[in-house]
Amino acid sequence: MSPDSSSLFGELLAQPSVQRVVPVLVPLPAPGPYSYAVPAGVHVEPGSVVQVPLGPRQVIGVVWEGGNDDRLDPKKLRPITLAFDCPALSPEMRRFIEWVASYTLSPPGLVARMAIRAPAALEPEPMVEGIRYVGGRPERMTPARSRVLDLVGEEVPWTRAGLAHAAGVSTSVIDGLTQQGLFETVFLPPPPVVARPDPDYAVSRIEGPQKDAARDIVDLVRKGGFSASLIDGVTGSGKTEVYFEAIAETLRQGRQVLILLPEIALTSSFLERFQDRFGAKPGEWHSDLSPRIREKVWRGIVTGEVQVVAGARSALFLPFENLGLVVVDEEHDPAYKQEDRVFYNARDMAVVRARIGDFPIVLVSATPSVESQVNAQAGRYHLVHLPTRYGEAALPDLHLIDMRKHPPERGGFLSPLLLRAVGKTIERGEQALLFLNRRGYAPLTLCRVCGHRFQCPQCSSWLVEHRFRNQIQCHQCGYSEPTPEACPECGTLDHLVACGPGVERIAEEVERHFPDARTIVMSSDLLGGVKRLRLELEAITRGDADIVIGTQLVAKGHNFPLMTLVGIVDADLGLANGDPRAAERTFQLLSQVTGRAGRTGLKSHGLLQTYQPQHPVMQAIVSGDAGAFYEREIIERERAILPPFGRLASIIVSAESRADAEVHARGLRAAAPHVSGIAVLGPAEAPLALVRGRHRFRLLVHGRRNSDMQAFLKTMVTQGPKVRGSVHVQIDVDPQSFL
Repeated sequence: MSPDSSSLFGELLAQPSVQRVVPVLVPLPAPGPYSYAVPAGVHVEPGSVVQVPLGPRQVIGVVWEGGNDDRLDPKKLRPITLAFDCPALSPEMRRFIEWVASYTLSPPGLVARMAIRAPAALEPEPMVEGIRYVGGRPERMTPARSRVLDLVGEEVPWTRAGLAHAAGVSTSVIDGLTQQGLFETVFLPPPPVVARPDPDYAVSRIEGPQKDAARDIVDLVRKGGFSASLIDGVTGSGKTEVYFEAIAETLRQGRQVLILLPEIALTSSFLERFQDRFGAKPGEWHSDLSPRIREKVWRGIVTGEVQVVAGARSALFLPFENLGLVVVDEEHDPAYKQEDRVFYNARDMAVVRARIGDFPIVLVSATPSVESQVNAQAGRYHLVHLPTRYGEAALPDLHLIDMRKHPPERGGFLSPLLLRAVGKTIERGEQALLFLNRRGYAPLTLCRVCGHRFQCPQCSSWLVEHRFRNQIQCHQCGYSEPTPEACPECGTLDHLVACGPGVERIAEEVERHFPDARTIVMSSDLLGGVKRLRLELEAITRGDADIVIGTQLVAKGHNFPLMTLVGIVDADLGLANGDPRAAERTFQLLSQVTGRAGRTGLKSHGLLQTYQPQHPVMQAIVSGDAGAFYEREIIERERAILPPFGRLASIIVSAESRADAEVHARGLRAAAPHVSGIAVLGPAEAPLALVRGRHRFRLLVHGRRNSDMQAFLKTMVTQGPKVRGSVHVQIDVDPQSFL
């Protein structure tokens, strides 16, 4: 990188005080690191976090492997402007970043960027100003001053606010005593963001199969080294308590723990369970945290002060000081797939991180992914099976409602059988859950007169009506407009009709049938965000709701003590697409939702409305024979050479012009090398052919399990047409979405 004499840092570049050259990964989609000069007196090593000039900007980067390149003159390179006072990224973390970049075909700088996403935390936190009692009595004693002096001890420092709060006085009382010389100013280390968890805070209450399972996992932790375990247990079987024992053993060894959760921002009940067992909450890591808390958590992780982190998928890239265990809860959940900038599956990458760091990983699910089931059958994962619920609780009785025989009333969507079951449930003072994985009021609005359908102007998707907000909205790009009163095509008033149900429409129907019931609608797009959702989950847990109507948010590990009925409004919904994982995902989602019922021992039921009662997924759910379902699904995957028996990669080519996108996609197809065992399908328009005004074409690369997919894709992109204009190419290795 050549110096720019006109830059803001020209005066620095003019100084000859540089001694060597180092490579630095910067947060750009570049294929590798850039070279920078190290000023004299500045110490950096591989993994050091630094600030460097990049064009007119200053950016944060990471010093990477590579010695002094004799071909480069340090005096002709731009120098590092700042080396941050924080621990360097460990060799294991750097290997992990390189592995992820290589596997996902992502620029390594963008992967490294995920490890240093809290720039304000790179420098140590400033000391906190405090006070210390030095002796003496005030000129005039008051009850408030007396309480303060009775509380303080010599040599024990306090913060002003902390002492005032403990003594029950205002800070002005403390200030008055300080002015009289009774206190001196001292500086204290900043308080920890979370307290240290105590592995022996509470005695574990698990017994029977759960105790045996915990012993198995704890033995692997004690043994040390890499191991991968799969805890496969029905909903309510005590899986969390089992892996808590593995966490306790890891803490006793003085090592850190990462717990990945698909919806950590919503799982306050998990945090409370953790606190009950360990006496303190874990550090949290998710997008809903304030920047200040994220900075404190990041700093605590890299210094080792924070011992346990519960986080979303991005927590996998936190630079732990001494990581000793990773737990992936709800390992089957699609939320672990990142589909922006760097495309990766956090579950799979977590296994890689444990392998590189040489420590155990525990995957947990009531409905494990087919990939994890196959790994367990092949002996690559240690399988721990929990077939029964913890304590005396029984699984709900599940039944199908054949909607062809028991249809809803005209204009409704709930079968009379389901409505009667809801009525009986709330009469007993218990709770009912109605599940529909569709947000809003209706997925489509059209005109009865001319047939006009309301479509997003920027995407090839219908506008979803949200009656609570009086809007129609695109769920792809966020475009919205007020709900119209007249058809924009023919101008007819009062002839717009909502087609199909969303959770808001189900709530309207419930209100008609049960006007006195306390109803809560849970959906991610309702006003109030995560804070509102957390409050509503707490209200449901307390029993402050009779009927809960929700999307997949209610399926993620929540424990509702009074929930005894779960009704699936449209059990067939997830089966109506071309996704090769459709059957697996439908089985997982419906099993998880029905598992919300009866977790505390009350008699419970699950009713699934379906037009396909003979479908293998429906039969597997009501029979409780998960083994038969997985066996059938595994056989079909193996026959079709689909993951985990084959490999897939998706290439999405997008451009502002449809012609540009298609031409580039066809050019990539023509550049594909001829390799035995790998085939390229397409290009064809993506199911969502237009998103945010960009036209999209899709190629699917299909190979056998031992295929070198990355080398094939690299050759295809390198030999294909160069990216020009608005064209963008996105590669997704191991895709989860086929839209």
